Amino acid sequence: MARRRKGYREDQKVRHNVFDDFTNRTIYKLITEGYIEGLESPLFIGKESNVFTARHKDATRVIVKIYRLESCDFNRMFDYIKADPRYHSLKKRRRNTIFAWVQREYRNLMIAREHGVAVPLPIAFMNNVLVLECIESNGHVASKLKIAIPLDPLDFYEKTLLNMKKLHKAGLVHGDLSAFNILNRDESPILIDFSQATEYESERGEEYLVRDVRNVCTFFRGLGVDADEEKAKKAILSVKKKGT
Repeated sequence: MARRRKGYREDQKVRHNVFDDFTNRTIYKLITEGYIEGLESPLFIGKESNVFTARHKDATRVIVKIYRLESCDFNRMFDYIKADPRYHSLKKRRRNTIFAWVQREYRNLMIAREHGVAVPLPIAFMNNVLVLECIESNGHVASKLKIAIPLDPLDFYEKTLLNMKKLHKAGLVHGDLSAFNILNRDESPILIDFSQATEYESERGEEYLVRDVRNVCTFFRGLGVDADEEKAKKAILSVKKKGT
């Protein structure tokens, strides 16, 4: 009887999710290198990406975000990324764009954490797959702010605004911040989904900041908070960016 190679079960588990062969090989390599021990429960299944929980080698829970190579709207991704000064040399090719998109989220999360922004710890990225810290609340994966309404909306808003200030100090703007991209961890905000984040000094940086402020203030006004957009924007811009 032939012996099954090491990692056979994990490999079969990955392939059962019916990803393309390239993605399967990427996930399996992350398994063999010890970043994850197979995929667990799906948190989100979308047209462009799938998000799973998994276990790290130290038994902690992590998040695995997998971008679908054939169904990603890489044209939309490229429209975002081409305005980022860090990616001016990127060529408009599907895989290159998707891989850069994943790398950029990892890179943005690292910069944000270095400046004290409450974001998940990025653990590893490879091709179209990103592994990052799983944010938990009361033993479960933390819910999005849109679902987990804070007990004290004003306090939560002020904490969110503080994180936006810190992000501006880091020289970044999220670009898609809303109640769908903020987690409620034990009544404190955790900002997520940083693949579209870019440098504030980029061509559309101010436009993205205005949109982030509008989304956040609109949501909290709906909870009875006096969240004034102009005041919030002024407070964020009053913070000196890195290198200034």
